[in-house]
Amino acid sequence: MTIASLVSLVIYLIPLIALLLGFDAIVGERERGSLDLLLALPITRLELLLGKYLGLAAALTLSTLAGFALVAVLLFQRFGSAGVYHYAGFVLSSVLLGLAFLSLALLLSVLARDRTRASGLAIALWFAMVLVFDLLLLGLLVASGGALGGDSFAYLLLLNPADVFRILNVFSLDDVRRLYGLASIVPPALGQPWLMGSAMLTWIVGPLALACWRFKP
Repeated sequence: MTIASLVSLVIYLIPLIALLLGFDAIVGERERGSLDLLLALPITRLELLLGKYLGLAAALTLSTLAGFALVAVLLFQRFGSAGVYHYAGFVLSSVLLGLAFLSLALLLSVLARDRTRASGLAIALWFAMVLVFDLLLLGLLVASGGALGGDSFAYLLLLNPADVFRILNVFSLDDVRRLYGLASIVPPALGQPWLMGSAMLTWIVGPLALACWRFKP
């Protein structure tokens, strides 16, 4: 239950922090005129982009781990190692969620022409992924009278890293799944941690690879 309550907080904050952290990684350097100076150094564009990403990812990861460290100590005192085991999985998935949105932010930074557009696209992406996407799926389900429901419809949740994170931390816990009635909505196959972990890794690698391709001269 502690993890389920923290999911609602993390799913709003970490994607927003990641997007705001990385939206001007490239376009900001371009506007300040320092991008040409960086590219004049004996490094490739791929090394520059990956260096930017890894530096921001390290900052985001360390801040996330530091923020959850105190709760881990309290859970260990209260529930022992069993509670910390589930909590460690939640923290790891939170880090992966941040890295996925950081990859999206870096892609926006490569594609945008200026910082103003990049910041607007970052906020719009957060709004679409965190708030609008689930409402659209719910609207389709209600409008069709449940005709579009089923296992295939549930797999549309994989198109959103925020939903992947939610399923990984809520549906995989039997007690929480029964409490929220998710067993009747999400097929059991989506409750497999390896599948959700693979989907999250795809959201990390995919946008980053696309940004590297687009950043080529």
